[in-house]
Amino acid sequence: MQSMQQLESDMKTWRRELHQHPELAFEENWTADYIHQRLLEFGFPAESIARGIGGTGIVATLCNPSELAPARTIALRADMDALSMNEAGQPAWHSRHPGRMHACGHDGHMAMLLGAAKWLRQNRSHLRQTVRFLFQPAEENEGGARVMLQDGLLQRFPIDAIFGLHNFPGFDEGVFVVQPGSVMASYDNFTITIQGRGGHAAMPHLSIDPVPVAGQMITALQSLVSRGNPLAPAVLSITRMDAGSAFNIIPDQAVLRGTVRSLDSLLQDQLESQMRLLVENLARAMGATAELQYQRCYPVTRNDPALTEEARLIASAAFGADQIRTDCPPSMGSEDFAFFSQQLPACYAKLGAGSGPGLHNTRYDFNDRLLVPGCRWWCALAMGPSAQIQSETAS
Repeated sequence: MQSMQQLESDMKTWRRELHQHPELAFEENWTADYIHQRLLEFGFPAESIARGIGGTGIVATLCNPSELAPARTIALRADMDALSMNEAGQPAWHSRHPGRMHACGHDGHMAMLLGAAKWLRQNRSHLRQTVRFLFQPAEENEGGARVMLQDGLLQRFPIDAIFGLHNFPGFDEGVFVVQPGSVMASYDNFTITIQGRGGHAAMPHLSIDPVPVAGQMITALQSLVSRGNPLAPAVLSITRMDAGSAFNIIPDQAVLRGTVRSLDSLLQDQLESQMRLLVENLARAMGATAELQYQRCYPVTRNDPALTEEARLIASAAFGADQIRTDCPPSMGSEDFAFFSQQLPACYAKLGAGSGPGLHNTRYDFNDRLLVPGCRWWCALAMGPSAQIQSETAS
């Protein structure tokens, strides 16, 4: 039987090979082939591995062959996709594909889950629940979780509960953040198109200038958050403004783009409604017209209280209570794991990665010291905090 220490070397190899072959959302074909091959090598029967779920996703199923009526079925989820950016760091396992890199640690997440799949396959006679290993495409902006659900994930592979894990630089290395309620914000995008009437910059009275309308709108939109309920966190960021083509021309049009984040679905609805009123009426008051295009991207990621308490107790037994935190503020970043949390009991945990470049940084590289704790986390959730798992990693 392979110990966690022996698995660590394998996981490092897998992680670094995956890092060298980053693929963008719904293009994870090499990645899916790689995962599939590893699962077959671990002894998973071909019929227990389903491919092409939500495009390039994989679902592998493991159960105790002697357990006639497993208590439940859980899913353990890892994300697969990379980001569209050039890698500035120069590790030996540097990305082989310019313009693509694993800058969010999905290479490490996949390696940890592969390690758990291998260890649990070897120890399947001790399983008391069915485990589905869910390798999900397109977490970055494209909503691969939603697409997997639309592809009939829960109908084809019934699941009673799902767990997610993400590394987080800035938190103490090896510390697990496991807490109930809203843990990641909703994610919406918007585009505001302001229509004026162009003309000569020296004769503004003959035009309707959309640029000062945009300026007033930027200031007014910020008040929706700054003068809103201070106990209900929200973020409204205008990240792009496009207008004009020359020094002496008042443009016909100005366009604002940005994002809205919140931790409450009612506040999310309220902000969209307020934005529509403000955009239309402010533009009208200044003689222009404006249209708001508002896109709901990801909902709030919410952890089920009962499932999260279960995970906290298991993690405390496996790692020690001092390695578990339940008091961290929610992140205003977003996660498409939220779509799973809307459909079934879910728990999304964070694993501290220590100091160093943050997520989505061109010099980020996954901290390989997290591979063993992450793998142990998955195994403990699947089997409970067994003494065998603990003793194998204590030395």
